[in-house]
Amino acid sequence: MQSLLFLFAVLFSAGLFFILADVLKLPVMGAAKAMLSAGKEGKKAKSVETWLMAGAVRLSKHIKMDEYKYSRMTNILKAAGISVTPEVYSAYAIVKSGAIMLSAVPCMFLLPLLSPVLVILAVLTYFKETRRADEQLREKREQVEGELPRFVATIEQALKSSRDVLAMIEAYKKNAGPEFAYELDVLTADMRSSSYEAALTRFEARLNSPMLSDVVRGLIGVLRGDDSAVYFQMLTHDFKALELQKLKGQAQKIPPKIRVFSFIMLLCFLFTYLAIIAVEIVSSLGRMF
Repeated sequence: MQSLLFLFAVLFSAGLFFILADVLKLPVMGAAKAMLSAGKEGKKAKSVETWLMAGAVRLSKHIKMDEYKYSRMTNILKAAGISVTPEVYSAYAIVKSGAIMLSAVPCMFLLPLLSPVLVILAVLTYFKETRRADEQLREKREQVEGELPRFVATIEQALKSSRDVLAMIEAYKKNAGPEFAYELDVLTADMRSSSYEAALTRFEARLNSPMLSDVVRGLIGVLRGDDSAVYFQMLTHDFKALELQKLKGQAQKIPPKIRVFSFIMLLCFLFTYLAIIAVEIVSSLGRMF
């Protein structure tokens, strides 16, 4: 009986979905998947994600944001590499969590104990999706800040023979990591199409990093004709100190992990010895009887 109810719920949900898709005029799977994959830099969109995004586009027309929140979200999404509008981004979190919430309805009749789990999962999914752009931007900022000490040291050496900021950035871009190289590509293209100072200011605003702000301040000083050699020497020293402090913090996290594995190895050795002792006792008892 439960299997028939489950089959009825699946077929009823599928039929209701296709009816709503026709009424709401949702795009077909191929078209929606092509649109969604276009902004993912070579990544192929999944079918479920495609349908959720199609629903988010419909829902985004009814989401209103104030000017400050819209501007802030636009900058975060652009810096994180997410090519959707703030309304669609917020609507996607609602649609995804709502889809999980709706799946709890048939579970109330088939598996009642699973319904609270799905409700909690829907809430956690909503908060996870709303913070996804911030998490991606944070990871990107950390990768860029990890390369800034080497970038500043390169500029310090280049200032001894040249003051061409664009040439310095172009030379370093060839050996930069993927995230920093992409940002430098955007920066150099912006510098060629507008003023150098304005491009550097926009570059600083995209990532909102204090370390990057110090670097941009020095580069703007070079453009204005200031003697920035001493500034970049001090900046190189400070960045190296920050890098060493970061490495020490990472090294301090390793011993607790090592202790866990050492304890597991100790237990393995003890079980090995206990197994040998148990085998010897059983064999000796067998010889006695």
